Amino acid sequence: MKPMIIDWHTHVHSPREQAAPFWRGQCPATIDNVLRLHDEVGLDISVISNSGHYRKEYSRDEALPAIREANQYLAALRDQHKGRLVALAVAIPGAGDAHLKELERAVKQDDLRGVLISSSHRRAYPDDEDARPFFRLACDLDIPVFMHPPSVGFGEERMKEFRLASSVGRPFDSCLALARLIVRGVFEELPKLKFVASHLGGGICEIIGRMDYAYEMGDEAFFLGSYQPMKITRKPSDYLKMMYLDSTSYHSPAVRCAIDTIGPERIVFGSDAPMLLSMKGRAIDTIKDLKLPAAEHEQIMSGTARRLLKL
Repeated sequence: MKPMIIDWHTHVHSPREQAAPFWRGQCPATIDNVLRLHDEVGLDISVISNSGHYRKEYSRDEALPAIREANQYLAALRDQHKGRLVALAVAIPGAGDAHLKELERAVKQDDLRGVLISSSHRRAYPDDEDARPFFRLACDLDIPVFMHPPSVGFGEERMKEFRLASSVGRPFDSCLALARLIVRGVFEELPKLKFVASHLGGGICEIIGRMDYAYEMGDEAFFLGSYQPMKITRKPSDYLKMMYLDSTSYHSPAVRCAIDTIGPERIVFGSDAPMLLSMKGRAIDTIKDLKLPAAEHEQIMSGTARRLLKL
């Protein structure tokens, strides 16, 4: 019997966003593309989310109507294609009570099963103190938080050529955000938080050893700078093992590194297609090429996602 496949990482933009001049009438993040690829590769469920890149143009207050529009649109699509789609809300951590109320509405009224946030928004990062009420609400609602990078987080002046903003800049931003969430004690304070990072966490599994020694060496490493105020009681890799990563990377050795670092039960399959339509099949092949035991393969392709989304 064919194993079930749930694609955690599938973007759909609202009609207004699809019509933005940037796309030149060719926005790939449409429900038609999602469903076509869904059938072509034999998916069981596509988890649809709004990537939220448009939010960089807005202040937190200005973004709220667009966020509400995106949440309601994805809920409507889910209702039109029952059994094939699961929808996630979108939110800005730290944006205040009105944003928290919209997230609560989207989950309780529209049955959105999780929430997507950006790894940064206008240089604000999700470890900032004003974001803690957001994470507490996510714990109270018992939903997964899916962190996705913005179009560019920092260093854009050196990444405008050769599509480096997408291939390098976005992982940079995710990795920095995850590192800050760890060392600034978000997982220490909220151990029940269900947190999923896109794109294998932007390479954090490759640098987590450096984070561990920066924590463990104490005064010996004084020349690296201060580690105060101390907000964690264990080494950073212990907190990394409390979160989940999606497999979007298209590079099997990178997925293997993540599996070896946090375990197969902490990886969810994702393709990020659309946006790039041709990458759906390649994302599936990336996991197949690992030749994992059947039970581990099933965990990654659907088992962990089913549990997080309560399917």
